[in-house]
Order: sequence, then structure tokens, then C-alpha cells
Amino acid sequence: MKNIVVPLCKWYLENKRDLMWRNDNNPYHIWVSEIMLQQTRVEAVKSYYERFMKELPDIEALANVEMERLLKLWEGLGYYSRARNMQKAAIKIMNEYNGKFPSTYKEILTLPGIGEYTAGAIASIAFHEKVPAIDGNVFRVMMRLTNSDRNISKLATKKELFQELFMIMPEDPGTFNQALMELGAIICVPNGEPNCDICPLSNMCKGKKEGTISKLPVKDRKREKTIEEYTVFILLNYNKVAIRKRNNKGLLASLYEFPNINKKLNKEEALEYLKMEGYTVFRILEGNPSKHIFTHKVWNMTNYIAYVDEIDDKNIWVDFKTIGELYALPSAFSAELKMLYEEIKNK
Repeated sequence: MKNIVVPLCKWYLENKRDLMWRNDNNPYHIWVSEIMLQQTRVEAVKSYYERFMKELPDIEALANVEMERLLKLWEGLGYYSRARNMQKAAIKIMNEYNGKFPSTYKEILTLPGIGEYTAGAIASIAFHEKVPAIDGNVFRVMMRLTNSDRNISKLATKKELFQELFMIMPEDPGTFNQALMELGAIICVPNGEPNCDICPLSNMCKGKKEGTISKLPVKDRKREKTIEEYTVFILLNYNKVAIRKRNNKGLLASLYEFPNINKKLNKEEALEYLKMEGYTVFRILEGNPSKHIFTHKVWNMTNYIAYVDEIDDKNIWVDFKTIGELYALPSAFSAELKMLYEEIKNK
């Protein structure tokens, strides 16, 4: 295991991607980037990170920003609890650490929304603490490198690997951790054939030698996604469109949405439903169906654009022009937002 450290770190320093959060070892920058990168591709994160840093350049700014604005900055990244937990952590840092980011792995772990991987990344990169940072990339690299069939879904496997990596941590643990992550991201990739011909560790890789790379790592099968049917209404009244705020708990908590019902309705049923809700509908159009895939569920959405005669107090009626600027609509409703803009354009 010790033999991988020098060639791996050398490879990383010569080949690492030029990413803006790698320009310094500021723990705030590392933290924000790592949280954004959870469940999100690097290319998608770049513009979000740049915009986020321009508006919220430090911990104090994050602690004090209005939640509505924070969610708007996060719009499109998904998993909005990440943003909420970041603000909770920022407030804790302001109150308990005088605004200074805690500098040890154990302290960082106490912050809301920060798990072992993120704590390890921040502690090793920003504060040079010799502690591993194990994400999916690291698991994959190490299981293939050692030709291990240990199940990476098991907590015992993570604990074992943590100790194994801890024992070989070099004087620059941040570079080593980033090198392992980078190798998994661009060389020892999860789908398709890994790029073994340009891997700095290929001559040491037992998985390559034994021909088992395609079978590793071993992990539990993903559970089946549940499928839910929704009917979504884009309600229009002159230059106003109806939205509403979701509950402050659960999926897409506190975000805005178009009115909807957890059931698939045909056009006649949709018109009848709106009448029962008290609307006078003088025109209803059927939009294209849409789909949004979450981690554990799929929403199939039947969409209608309905022109109504009155504004009610069940919803928030907002101007066409400001909906996209002021309100955080999750990407689950991006197809409906596009339909709205198309309808406005064609009026």
C-alpha cells in the first residue's frame, strides 16, 4: 500500500484538473465545493460555485443570507437540504467558533450536514491533518487496486479502509486524498472501461492483473425506484401565474411549485377538478408530459395550462417576468416552467 503514495501524488500534481476551488486551501471554499459536488457532476458545479462565491464570499455571508435567496442560489443543484445544512453549520461556526472554521477532523464532524468524507477532505486539504477522505471514487480505486471483494456498502468495509489509508498517510495528506479522488474521477472510472494504459498505478493493480476490474467494487444492489403520478396545473390570470410553497419538511421542502395533485387526470378530469377547486376556467390546454427522477422515486407528470377568471388565496400569484428571478423552483418543475415561457411567448 505504501508504494502507491509517491507515484500517485506525482501524477496528481502533474495532471490535476484546473478547478477554481483548488486555487487555495481556504476551508470555506473546500467546504462549499465538496457539498456542491455531492450527487452533482464537476462540470455542472462550476458555474454554481462561481455565482455562490460572488454573492456569499465567506462564512458570515452564508450565515446571514435570507433562506429564500440561498435556495435561489442553489436552484438546479437539487438535494436542497445540503444548502439548509450549510447555513446551519455557518451559524454554528459564527456562534461557537467566532466565525473561524474549526480546524480538526473531530470538530468539523460536529457541523450540520458534514459527514466523514467531507470532514476528511477539509481537515486534510485545509489543515494538513493526516486523515483519509473516502468517497465512491476512493472506494473504487482501492478495491480494484487490492482486488478486494469486500462489500463497500457495509460500514465495516469503510472502517477497515479508513484504517488502511490512515496507516499510509504522507506528510501532505491533502494532496494524497485529492489524488485518490482524481484518479477515480478521470482514470479508474465507474462506467465503461477504466483507462489502465495511463494509470500511474497500473503496474501495482491486482485487479488488473487478475482481470477482475469490471466486477469491482462489490456493493449492494440499488433499490427499485417508486413511481408516482402527478397532474400539474399552470394556472394563468392575465400576467399572473399561480405557484405555492411546499411544506417545510420532506422532499423539496420550502421550495415553490406549480399547483398539482398526486394523481393522473385526463383533460376532462382536470377541468372538473379545477371547477371543484372553485376556478372558472375559460381555456385549458394539455402540455407535454414530463418526468423527474429522484434518488429513490420517479415523478411522471401530466401537465395542463389553464386560463382562469380569478385570483384566489390558495396560491401565490406572481408576475410572469419575476417567477424565474425571485422564486426557487426546483428542477422537478423545469419542464413546466419552460411550458409557461413558451405560452407567454406565443400570446
